[in-house]
Amino acid sequence: IVRMPCLSSVDYPMLPARFPFLSRLLPVMVFALAGQAAQGEIVVTDAGGTVVRLAAPARRIISLAPHITELVYAAGAGERLVGNVEFGQYPPQARALPKVGGYERFDLEAILALKPDLMLGWESGNPQAMVARMRALGLTVHLSQPDRIEDIAGELERIGRLAGTEAAAAAAAAAFRERQARLAVRYSRQPTVDVFYQVWKQPLMTVNGKQIISDAIRLCGGRNVFAQLPVLAPTVSVEGVIAANPEAIIASGMDDARPEWLDDWKRWGTMRAVASGNLYFVPPDLIQRHTPRILDGAERLCAHLETVRGKRRK
Repeated sequence: IVRMPCLSSVDYPMLPARFPFLSRLLPVMVFALAGQAAQGEIVVTDAGGTVVRLAAPARRIISLAPHITELVYAAGAGERLVGNVEFGQYPPQARALPKVGGYERFDLEAILALKPDLMLGWESGNPQAMVARMRALGLTVHLSQPDRIEDIAGELERIGRLAGTEAAAAAAAAAFRERQARLAVRYSRQPTVDVFYQVWKQPLMTVNGKQIISDAIRLCGGRNVFAQLPVLAPTVSVEGVIAANPEAIIASGMDDARPEWLDDWKRWGTMRAVASGNLYFVPPDLIQRHTPRILDGAERLCAHLETVRGKRRK
C-alpha cells in the first residue's frame, strides 16, 4: 500500500493541482488497491459443503471440539483462539481459554460475548441444529471432518488459511505427511495382523473401517475384524469378538491408564489374541483424536503389531 506522509482528507482534493502527475496516478492506485482487497478475501468450502467467506484472516476464533483446539495450535493459530470447549486440554495452554460448553451442547450467550469472527466446528460431532442456530445469529461457522489420517494435513492447511498462519500450517502439514509416509513404508506391507479395537467395555464398542482408527490399523499393516460394519462406532457382542478370533486386541479406555477390563478377555483362552498374550493399550488421546498426535498413537500401535509378528516367528 502506498502511504503519503502528512496527508488528510482536506489535503486530498488539492493533490492533482499541486502535483499534476497524481491526476493520472491516483485512479491507478485506487484500482490496484480495490483489486488487492478483492484478492484478500478468503473463501473456503467446508466439510458440509458450505462456502465460508472471510474478508480478512480470523483474529477471534472459537473451537467447538477438543481435536479442533489442538489443530488450531498445530497450525500456528493458537493465539487467535478466544474460546474453547470442555476436554480441549491440549496443548496445556488451551486449558486457560474461556469455555463455551461441550462439543454437543453450547452456551450461545458465552459465544456471543466473546465476539468471534470465526467458529471452527466438527461436522459429525456438533449438533446440526446448534450449528444452524449459530449461523442464523450471523456467526461464521466452518465445519471440518478429517475421516482419514491423510485429511489431517489438509485440515492444518485450511485452518492456516482461515487464520492467516499459512507458513506455520504448511510446515506442520509437510512434517505430518512426511512422518505418515515413513510409517507406511516401514509397516503397511508387513504380514497382516487381525485386530479387534475396543473403545469401551459396557457397551462393548469398536470402530468400523471408515473410522480414522481403522486408518491407523491399516497404516500398521493390521486388519480391523469389524471393518465391514455400517456404523462408525458400532456395539458388538462378546460372542461376536470370539467368532472373529482376532490375533490382537487393542484397547483405549478413558485416560492414560491401561483399562482393567482389557484383562477380562483372558477368560476366553481359545482366542488367538489371548492365547498369545496380545492384549495391548494405546492412550485414547493419541489414537482417537483427529490431530497430528494420531501418529504418536499409530507408532505405539505399529510397535504392538510388530510384537505380534515377532511372536509368530518364535
